[in-house]
Amino acid sequence: MQSTSTSDPTTPVVSTSLDPGLIETLNSECFCVSLDRDALRQALESEIGQPGLFELVRERCPYLFAARPVFVSQVHMARMARVIRAIESVVSMPTYREEVLGRSPAIARHDPGGAKGVFFGYDFHVAERGFGLIEINTNAGGAMLNGVLARAQRACCAAMEHMVPPPDAARTLGDGIMAMFLRERALCGRQRPLRSVAIVDENPEEQYLYPEFLLFQQLFQRHGLQAVIAGPGDFSLRDGVLWHGELAIDLVYNRLTDFSLASPASETLRAAYLQHAAVLTPHPQAHALYADKRNLVLLGDAKQLQALGVPQATQDILLGSIPHTEIVDPANAERLWGDRKRLFFKPFAGFGSRAAYRGDKLTQRVWQEILAGDYVAQALVTPGERVISDASAQQPAQVLKFDLRDYVYDGQVQWVAARLYQGQTTNFRTPGGGFAPVYEGGTV
Repeated sequence: MQSTSTSDPTTPVVSTSLDPGLIETLNSECFCVSLDRDALRQALESEIGQPGLFELVRERCPYLFAARPVFVSQVHMARMARVIRAIESVVSMPTYREEVLGRSPAIARHDPGGAKGVFFGYDFHVAERGFGLIEINTNAGGAMLNGVLARAQRACCAAMEHMVPPPDAARTLGDGIMAMFLRERALCGRQRPLRSVAIVDENPEEQYLYPEFLLFQQLFQRHGLQAVIAGPGDFSLRDGVLWHGELAIDLVYNRLTDFSLASPASETLRAAYLQHAAVLTPHPQAHALYADKRNLVLLGDAKQLQALGVPQATQDILLGSIPHTEIVDPANAERLWGDRKRLFFKPFAGFGSRAAYRGDKLTQRVWQEILAGDYVAQALVTPGERVISDASAQQPAQVLKFDLRDYVYDGQVQWVAARLYQGQTTNFRTPGGGFAPVYEGGTV
């Protein structure tokens, strides 16, 4: 689902005139199956993928794609876009950057050379009785997968025909993704055209989203680039050039969760980044400015925003949309333990829900680990719910939670997707769950 609020006005959008009050009803009572499995196979193996990719997805990650869409009102879509614009405006302020980078690792203060950072992910919980930005990620996965999903949507009834993504929506997303990487290279002042890209993650073939790496490789190759998928230790640095074997690398698409490039395996990439031997995107500075969970403490605190000189109108947007977040320390430990059932605990540099805990599920052992680690406590925001199966006499309806992810580049929303799940957090392990298309309705 593309945004109506921040994308180019010529970009196709999925939009309807639904009454916003019907959105919750649709999420509860619409059991239309929008995913066409044959079209999904075609997209993965012919249109933008390669032979065997459909089977790889089915075997490795069978719950990657949900069969049913999620419905979201234009009111909420517009509100998410306003929050993103507000945060982007604050991050651009020298006072904010000085405050945040001053407590970040030294590499975060290194000038990235102009690169903005690709694929920021703003994750929201949106429901009838709640709204909140729960976190920001700077190497958000899934954008290419959602492009595939958009190509595989089919209306199964006349009422849904005007809500299915237009045929060129996925193609437009793919073109925009390629343009983003080209722009990252240009922003760094590189005169020579982009010729090679390395998609980098720790043990990439073992990653759950490895099929997406293959899709990116195909995308780059279709545009005439050489593209490799590699681990951080698969490179050498010679004469100011980053090499993968005998291939000189112009740009590294960084999917590592070693955000500061501090591990021994990342030593060569770290040196290449510091020497500007290749464009690295996203980079350590982007993570420090956006994704460190301590930033949510600052962005949701009226006194700190006031001290930074943030305009009142921007403060109002942030304070009304970011759940109260505070750093866990010995001074507030007793109070937070007492309030734990209303809180969610996350590590400063957490990702993918690793080591994140709902307070009502905490044991004393885990609580001691939280106190010994670097954690924030965030007020719980109720996620949206999507009923994916009708109730019958034999079996009750299945209800899944969902969050919404806005994929953002340079302040512009590229796509909005939902993730359906059961449990504490998104997991891509839930039957019937996974990435789901967002169908937008209502009027602003």
